[in-house]
Amino acid sequence: MSILDWGVLIFTLTGIVSYGIYKSRGNQDIKEFLLGNQSLPWYHVCLSVMATQASAITFLSAPGLAYSSGMSFVQFYFGLPLAMIVLCITFVPIFHRLKVYTAYEFLEQRFNLKTRVLTAFLFLIQRGLSTGITIYAPSIILSTILNIDTTYTTIFIGGLVIFYTVYGGTKAVSYTQLLQMSIIFSGLFIAGAMVVYLLPDDVGFVKAISMAGKMGRTNAIDFSFDWDNQYTVWSGIIGGFFLQLSYFGTDQSQVGRYLTGSSVSESRLGLLMNGLVKIPMQFLILLIGVLVFTFYQYEKPPLFFNSYELNKLEKSGYSSELNQIKLEYNQAFSDKQKQVSELSKALNNEDTQAIDQSRSELRVADEKTKALRGKLTGLMQKNDPDAEINDNNYIFLSFVTQYLPKGLIGLLIAIIFLASMGSTASALNSLASTTVIDVYKRLINKEASDKNYLLASRLSTIGWGAVCIVMALYASKMGNLIEAVNKLGSYIYGTILGVFLVAFYLKRVGGRAVFYSAVCTEIIVCICGYYEVVAYLWLNVIGCLTVVILALLFELIIKKAAEDESTAV
Repeated sequence: MSILDWGVLIFTLTGIVSYGIYKSRGNQDIKEFLLGNQSLPWYHVCLSVMATQASAITFLSAPGLAYSSGMSFVQFYFGLPLAMIVLCITFVPIFHRLKVYTAYEFLEQRFNLKTRVLTAFLFLIQRGLSTGITIYAPSIILSTILNIDTTYTTIFIGGLVIFYTVYGGTKAVSYTQLLQMSIIFSGLFIAGAMVVYLLPDDVGFVKAISMAGKMGRTNAIDFSFDWDNQYTVWSGIIGGFFLQLSYFGTDQSQVGRYLTGSSVSESRLGLLMNGLVKIPMQFLILLIGVLVFTFYQYEKPPLFFNSYELNKLEKSGYSSELNQIKLEYNQAFSDKQKQVSELSKALNNEDTQAIDQSRSELRVADEKTKALRGKLTGLMQKNDPDAEINDNNYIFLSFVTQYLPKGLIGLLIAIIFLASMGSTASALNSLASTTVIDVYKRLINKEASDKNYLLASRLSTIGWGAVCIVMALYASKMGNLIEAVNKLGSYIYGTILGVFLVAFYLKRVGGRAVFYSAVCTEIIVCICGYYEVVAYLWLNVIGCLTVVILALLFELIIKKAAEDESTAV
């Protein structure tokens, strides 16, 4: 990166962190630290909720996912608007009325302490693991820029977020997220416009999309009902609805964001606006990935997008084999460009037969380049068995650093950093609040002062930050990060959502029944996920419905046993 890019990056990051700390100065008690005194307007709530969900993973991995397999991932969000409506009707007024710090306090009031601790424990596991992945995402950027191992950059990024989250609490998180999302939206539009600008003169936006479509990258909608297909309209509306309802309704990282709203109506409006804006935003991010794919049909893409791993191989004893692969790759891309040119001409002439022929020949050319990449990754593993052979998360970053003008590179990299900092800070804040309110204050030290709980919250933030950094060091083994986060959540969110639905709607079911059903359900979901019985989004549906059904059955069994016991007496 140029000096200008470094200047833009450092100025943006320093300015936003300083602003968040300034606005949150004077935190004196636990309510202000964890809930920001419930004083924020709806637009703060909306942008904070969006920033918590839209981590660096979104901006690194989503374009890479669209580049590799198309836009079908957008269907993942189709259940979001419906989930926001249900949340606004049920969850939001209940949480505000009860004046809770965490979502899980309500479960003890409704059921018992065991159920509260179980759901809090499940949340802590899921959010702790997921936050590790979100910390790892921006460390990829620093690693690529500085050409150093991600271990060092992961520790640096984690430490930076821990600092301002510990100091400022939820106000620092919310105020920084307000600026972050404003800059992110601006940067996304600029990035999309720049990709189109960099395309050849005879390839405009419409033709770029058409080219990508002929090569299978604009498959945004799929109405097929296939249990094994991860992204369809039905898995998005049904499975996505259950996942989003659980994430926004029971995950403290999100509940903590809209509990900062100054009233029920402000929280509701913030969530509804999130439901309206999120799908277009995600569509735009995926569309940028598709445009980058079209761009690389005319410009030769790197043989491997992770330059750090490629540089390791170049310095190894396998450099001669690598050079041979590079020569073959150059020839394969040259041959492929001829087919791209033919497809472009056929599209101009609207010649259907020529288009079909060019598409089939392009598929053959693509297989050749994939085979060469397979040889490369095999060589990488020979050189280093622990090498990171999935470069999906590096595709957009590679494009940004190589082709965008000076200054804009620094801004877009700052955007990815900001997204990571926003979501990571929210997660650390929620992990701390759940640990202190649901564990420390409830089970360990019930009568401490506000200052004691405030100190415990800050120490807990540091502790969870350290755990998440350790988890981040293993994130490179998880493939595409945005899929990894959502798969991980699908193992747990359905179960937690089922517990809350029983709490809200099945008034006759008691704590023992729902506790046993949650434990059994989590075992069932983990087995289904491990053996890949269905696509991962359906795990949320299975988990939720299984908890509800088993809770009803266990309640009948418990009542029957109690009746038999009383009759015997």
